[in-house]
Order: sequence, then C-alpha cells, then structure tokens
Amino acid sequence: MNTLHFRRTAVAVAAAAVLPFSLAACSDSGTESSSGSTASQEATPSAAESMPAMAADKPFGPACAGVPADGAGSFDGMAQDPVATAASNNPALSTLVAAVKQAGLVDTLNNAEDITVFAPTNEAFAKIPKVDLDKVLADKATLTKILTYHVVGEKLTPKQLENGSFETLEKSALTTAGSGESYKVNGTSNVVCGNVKTANAQVYIVDTVLMPK
Repeated sequence: MNTLHFRRTAVAVAAAAVLPFSLAACSDSGTESSSGSTASQEATPSAAESMPAMAADKPFGPACAGVPADGAGSFDGMAQDPVATAASNNPALSTLVAAVKQAGLVDTLNNAEDITVFAPTNEAFAKIPKVDLDKVLADKATLTKILTYHVVGEKLTPKQLENGSFETLEKSALTTAGSGESYKVNGTSNVVCGNVKTANAQVYIVDTVLMPK
C-alpha cells in the first residue's frame, strides 16, 4: 500500500510541475505569432499608400512626352546637372538658354541653391513678336529683369502651387493656382511639364513668358 501510494504521489507532482511549462510555451507561441503578424502588417505599407507618393514625385504634363528618354537631356540626366546646364540639354528650352547666356546668368543659376525655375519653352518665346523679342534680347537690364522674374528662391512642390504667391529673384511676386497635374502661373501661363528636378532646382516648364509688372 505504501509503495503504491508513493508512486501515485510522484506522478501527480511531476504532472503538476510540467503543466505550467506547457501552458507558458503555448502562451509564448501565440504571442509571438500575433505580434509578428502585427509588426509585419505595420512595416509593409499598402499599395494604395505607396503609389500616390511615388506618382507625386514624378514629372507630369503633356510636354513631358517630348523629353528624351535617356542621355543628358532626359529627366535622369537633368537631375545630375545644375539648372542652366540641364536646360541646355533640353531642345525645347534652347531660346531660354540663349537668353540666359545673353544676360550673363548661367553661373548665377548654376551656383544657386534650392531654387524653382519657371522655364518658358521655345514656343512661349515665339508668342512674343520678333521685333519686341529682339529688343529685349539686346537690352541686358530688361532681359535680366524678365529672366529673374522666372526664378523663386526656394524649391516649390506641386502642392505649394495649388494657391500660392511667391517672391521672385526680380523682387516682385508671381502667383500660382491649380491642382493635380494642371497649374497656371499668373493666371495665363500653363505648366506643361512640371516637377522636373535638376541638381539644384525644381523646374516647371511653362507655355508663356512671364512678365513682371
């Protein structure tokens, strides 16, 4: 009797000792699985969250289709050079580049930090009667005034253009309005290729030359 009683007691004690460890193991396993799943969900953004941010960081507008796919004049190529150099590699901005050289502003623009340039296309300059354009190009002071009016001393995001007024390097203000991929400057000049990055500037290519008041 005593022997049988001793064996039963030993078995009960062993079972009592093992049971808490078994429960703890089950509990730990469940916690790890739950927390691991939560961490994974938190670390991985949904596609809906990622895509707008990616899209907002890219150039937009109908004229962007005319930018070369590769080489120095491509979006990737322009991002490597300061703004005046980058513009010189874009065939659609050749008149602007000639005007910048005529005004002696190449180094000024290339050495500036964190600026925004509203860059008129060749077609924008072609809207100005040739006689008037030739006069402007021959008058360095007037040309400098017009060109510096196209430059803002900070990098502007598309969001900032939705309803903005910004002082230019010419010292007077220009206004912007719009949303999505449609923006106007001073109510008349359309952004035809926006959010273009260069090494030191944000560029918005426009279809009309801006004139300071």
